[in-house]
Amino acid sequence: MCTLYNIKVTPEDLLAAFDAEDSLRGAVTKDYVSPGGAGPVVGRRDGKRRLAVLRWGFPPPDGARAPVVNVRNYASPFWRATLADPRRRCLVPATEFSEWSARREGAKQVLHWFSIPSRPIFAFAGIWRPTETGPAFAFLTCEPNPLVGAIHPKAMPVILAEEDHDRWLGGTFEEACALATAYPSQLMAMA
Repeated sequence: MCTLYNIKVTPEDLLAAFDAEDSLRGAVTKDYVSPGGAGPVVGRRDGKRRLAVLRWGFPPPDGARAPVVNVRNYASPFWRATLADPRRRCLVPATEFSEWSARREGAKQVLHWFSIPSRPIFAFAGIWRPTETGPAFAFLTCEPNPLVGAIHPKAMPVILAEEDHDRWLGGTFEEACALATAYPSQLMAMA
């Protein structure tokens, strides 16, 4: 489960990469995002893409301690209503994301970083909603591709192709869920 990603670009680069309006106005002070931290997202309002800063992670359900940062069961009533509403979908910009190697007896876990060399800025398929502590977002995960799966066999973030950004932001529930597939591993790099 991805719990750390980088966004090592300027606000101007983000606005240009996603053809978005607004500015971050200094709301993001780090070049990485961890659960509970502020992260930029791109949504659609009044027919235009808008850049905003939200908190990563929905409040945890009863009995859980950590915020919910990844969405895996799209059919769950907890997520379905949010996913079905295009106004609640967003793009989550990133420059790379990390996964810890799987725990093996006696082996030390290692943090691995994944990027897309041909796309210095890419986007996860995200959703957002208001919470008692302000708007929060999470992003979808899916079965991993072979590159990510070799490190983290359970899941990887849903990375959208650039041509699918508008379909994610405005398509039907079925169209949006159809985009939740693993990004091709041959287009990715690991460090």
